[in-house]
Amino acid sequence: MHSILHALRQKKVLVSDGAWGTMLQKRGLQPGECPEVWNVTHREDVEAVARGYINAGSDCILTNSFGGHPVKLKHFGFEEQARELNRIAAEISREAAGNDHFVLGSMGPTGTLLMMGEITEGEMYDGFAIQAEALKIGGVDAICVETMSDLEEATIAVKAAREATGLEVFCTFTFEQTLKGEYRTMMGLAPSMIVQPLKEAGACIIGTNCGNGMERMIDIVKELRTCDSEIPILVHANAGIPTIKDGITTFPETPEGMASYVPTLIVAGASIIGGCCGTTSEHVKAIAYKIREYLSQLNNNGA
Repeated sequence: MHSILHALRQKKVLVSDGAWGTMLQKRGLQPGECPEVWNVTHREDVEAVARGYINAGSDCILTNSFGGHPVKLKHFGFEEQARELNRIAAEISREAAGNDHFVLGSMGPTGTLLMMGEITEGEMYDGFAIQAEALKIGGVDAICVETMSDLEEATIAVKAAREATGLEVFCTFTFEQTLKGEYRTMMGLAPSMIVQPLKEAGACIIGTNCGNGMERMIDIVKELRTCDSEIPILVHANAGIPTIKDGITTFPETPEGMASYVPTLIVAGASIIGGCCGTTSEHVKAIAYKIREYLSQLNNNGA
């Protein structure tokens, strides 16, 4: 396994991948269909998404396991296959990434609320541990707990992943801009409120994904950075704010438009940059070019 923290000390900024759901939908994934089952039924399509991001310039790619917690899989009747589906997700991305790129095991929220008694802490922890263990067996280098809004669920996921695998664990939250221009999760958390609890739970990289385009991510990163000047920050931005017309969701930002914010985002404190909903390999290619252009300028200036 490779250390992403070590790589960041060497390279300063890494290129991540883009949307998985968007790309799988382009390949035929239907609304209401379980994406993780595609690891078995449409393995070639899943691998094509992973290879597309590697070819676009990603230093690290995720796995098709976002909804791989047993409780989430139960909605589709696949909870008993949780280990298999997560392991295969990791194997697919590992094969596409080879030994010279990083693979991050994706773990998303369960879709249940602890405060409403829909799930116990033990059930939540055990499910995340099962998922993380399987991802490690499949060959991931780190675990990425992502798209979180509930701090309690996030810290349980981070602890479970860390204790079950010993791997580096990341955690990202989704924030939305309020009418006052502030950023909050749907549970009311500000970016500044997640930093210390996540570190105490065992996260070594924090950040934000989804919910915003690249421009809005800048202020979120700045707020995270005010709480900790050292911890690496990951950003997976949407391709702008989506619009829905005639039942079709579209994302407005072009690859070049997203990439134009990269230098400012790096100055704000971002360490790993990629895309979320609506982004494609073309977006990642443009982001990778802009990151490498920026790093080249730094080197030429002796930074």
